[in-house]
Amino acid sequence: MTSTRLAALLGTPLRRAHSPAMHNAAFAAFGIPGTYVLRDIGADELAAEVTRARDEHWFGFQITAPHKRAIMPMLDEIEPGALAIGALNCVEVTDDGRLVGFNTDVVGFLAGAEQLLGGPPTDRRVVVVGTGGAARSAIYGLAQQRPQHLAVVGRSGAAAADLVAELASGTETAAIALDDPVLASHLAEAELVVNATSVGMLSPGPVVDVTLIGQGAAVYDVVYVPRTTVLLEQARAAGLRCLNGEQMLVTQAAVTFQRWTGSPDPTDVMREAAEPLFADPHAQP
Repeated sequence: MTSTRLAALLGTPLRRAHSPAMHNAAFAAFGIPGTYVLRDIGADELAAEVTRARDEHWFGFQITAPHKRAIMPMLDEIEPGALAIGALNCVEVTDDGRLVGFNTDVVGFLAGAEQLLGGPPTDRRVVVVGTGGAARSAIYGLAQQRPQHLAVVGRSGAAAADLVAELASGTETAAIALDDPVLASHLAEAELVVNATSVGMLSPGPVVDVTLIGQGAAVYDVVYVPRTTVLLEQARAAGLRCLNGEQMLVTQAAVTFQRWTGSPDPTDVMREAAEPLFADPHAQP
């Protein structure tokens, strides 16, 4: 009899059920004996949980805040993309018990961007708001696509400049503070505006003044709870093309599941499983 192997999400606090719903639906759809669980653990429990994953030979695990960097020294190998970004969100337990870290934030983010734009962001003028983990992946991924210009906006211009120097060398860039008046001209010229912060989910209001965004722009909010943030509501009312973070989340999950299991593409199965949660107006951020 084939034993059931675990997969998990490690982090704290873990309030959302999207990942278990998607992965467990895929396990069932493809007849794979696996179970995906949430492990709400603090920093002092992380090392023991990583050891458990190795010893019990899990499929692997995903990592969310606040462990995306702390996990790195505990692994046997980290793939180049995750090293370049400086954070990872997935680990595979190989057949010989090695722990290999990788990052699917970039592929997920770019899948959403391409859906919204109808193609890659190559030769586009892009504004990314944020300097945290999601922004790091967005900036790194966008820089690989050779945009015409990439403006990174942070609470401070210094934080934005640090990310530009680290992740977008070779790209025409600007580093801007959120309160800098020059931001208005970048928003007016942008073809893609990205909210890579938690504004709209963990704090209220749009991250930028939507009236400053040019009419030809597309607005990409990586937040998926709530489904429609104030930023997206105002952008749609202004006639702008919009997308939230659902495509990014489903793509990340599908890529990870295929790597863990070697299954066919589970995207459709996962999207159907997550839809009731995406549509829940009472979902917790």
